[in-house]
Amino acid sequence: MAHWCLAYFEMLSRDRDRLADTRRRVNVLPLGSAALAGTSFQIDRETLANSLGFDSVSQNSLDAVSDRDFCVEFLSVCSLIMVHLSRLAEDIIIYSTTEFGLIELGDAIATGSSLMPQKKNPDSMELVRGKAGRVFGHLVGMLTTLKGLPLAYNKDMQEDKEAVFDAFDTTSASLQVTQAVLSNITINRERAANAATGGYMNATELADYLVRKGMPFREAHEAVGKIVMSAIEKGLELDDLSLADFREYTSLIDEDVYTSLSLAETLSSKHAIGGTSPESVARALSEARTRIGREMIGKLQS
Repeated sequence: MAHWCLAYFEMLSRDRDRLADTRRRVNVLPLGSAALAGTSFQIDRETLANSLGFDSVSQNSLDAVSDRDFCVEFLSVCSLIMVHLSRLAEDIIIYSTTEFGLIELGDAIATGSSLMPQKKNPDSMELVRGKAGRVFGHLVGMLTTLKGLPLAYNKDMQEDKEAVFDAFDTTSASLQVTQAVLSNITINRERAANAATGGYMNATELADYLVRKGMPFREAHEAVGKIVMSAIEKGLELDDLSLADFREYTSLIDEDVYTSLSLAETLSSKHAIGGTSPESVARALSEARTRIGREMIGKLQS
């Protein structure tokens, strides 16, 4: 679960970086560009920019009034955020179904079914998933509006306000709703453990085990495929096969195979950076908290 959460943490961290980078590019003062050719009044644009909180001034008056790439860039970042939130929402929706049963939704974030009294509907996540298309539409609409416009200002550009403001409101609300949902879910640990240990999920571990014994992976892949087929025919998981069953296909398998096929070993063997071993996940969680703390301190200082 922690590894799953960290995947979305990485996605949203990049989104946060994109927003910061976008702000750097869009925080430019256009004042002084006038209608298209600049102003004849003697104003100090850089002093104005500094006093109003802008990082810099626009360098070309015609460009300043005729392009809305800063709107497109912001909408693009919002769209990526909504992609990530929508994927997270889909995960939660699927994992909370009776068929999966990995996640239980709290009453605060679920609604009752109008037909089935026992059913909890993940409405909040379905709404976030649906809002993604709305933000995507604003991005495509803005690009379409701009694509054939001559220089300089055109009234078509009034369309940017509705797109940007609504994308901001929709994305902000979706982030808040997602945060509330993640704070109100419960993990069914027993169901998750059963899901992770059934269905021959450790077949790849068996192939890796054979590779460590000296067998080329291509041959190991083929051997494990045959072993899995045999297990299916016998109605057994790989862990339940006898050593004799294994050795029908290769003599490289010894008693230590059962340790290699265990869930604990399956997880802990992925100990490289970004892997699923408890040590790797604990390290990633610590680093994530450090990054958040560093960003919060920077925000307070600024």
